[in-house]
Amino acid sequence: MEMKKLRRSRNDRIICGVCGGIGEYLQIDPTVIRLLMVLFGCTGSGIIAYFVAAVIMPE
Repeated sequence: MEMKKLRRSRNDRIICGVCGGIGEYLQIDPTVIRLLMVLFGCTGSGIIAYFVAAVIMPE
């Protein structure tokens, strides 16, 4: 069994590829992840979490 790794997407990116990478990792459409990030981003801490993930996740 192959281990999945959480990485930023190189193909499916809009800003940094974080949502595309999470979508690939969870095998979910990245658009769903993007919508959830927009809802989470409205709290203020979601924006910080996105950019922290962009720095931490390898490409």
